[in-house]
Amino acid sequence: MTDELNPIHCFPTTIYVVKKPEFLGAVRPVVDEYLEKRKKEQGSCNDVYPVYMTDNLFEDPRLEDFCSYIGSTSWNILGSQGYDMPRFSTSFTEMWAQQHYKYSGMDQHVHAHGSQIIGFYFLKTPKNSSIATFFDPRAGKVQASLPEFDAAQISGASNAINVAPEEGSMIFTNAWLAHSFTKNASEDPMIFIHFNLGVLANAPAPAAEVI
Repeated sequence: MTDELNPIHCFPTTIYVVKKPEFLGAVRPVVDEYLEKRKKEQGSCNDVYPVYMTDNLFEDPRLEDFCSYIGSTSWNILGSQGYDMPRFSTSFTEMWAQQHYKYSGMDQHVHAHGSQIIGFYFLKTPKNSSIATFFDPRAGKVQASLPEFDAAQISGASNAINVAPEEGSMIFTNAWLAHSFTKNASEDPMIFIHFNLGVLANAPAPAAEVI
């Protein structure tokens, strides 16, 4: 007989993907404006630095609805993960656009300095452009990992997974999850917004007045 095992799934790592094309019309013109400003300041891209990165965007009033959606979704994600979110509010630490030309990519990294949620919103994703890669954060598991039976399938054996971006799609995940982008193999640039959010403690409720 085979015993019935009762698995305990613990220490989860989750990546959240949602399609939000309704924001493209409002976000693209703002990002184009910021990119043009950066191009005038930086000059032409080259083989050494084939990317433009804008100033922070989250304080631009034209993106209020976009930022509100990101902030509330991040708050809901942290709450669904078990954190005591009624005690906190989410707050942007960074949000900037990036335009990656051919052969530009992003090395593996995490976001510290108070970030809790990070994510991306994709504005232009030409064929053969960069793919987002996320890495198993458990160093011990990666070091002791066996060969995967099928590396094309996401499983408990996966050490990294790829998420192919789509225009109008948005990705959220925890800031401690290492991520990177493969090099853009397209002749056309790829454009996306990268955002990081932390949390701020809410002010305590005033004590009831005693009469």
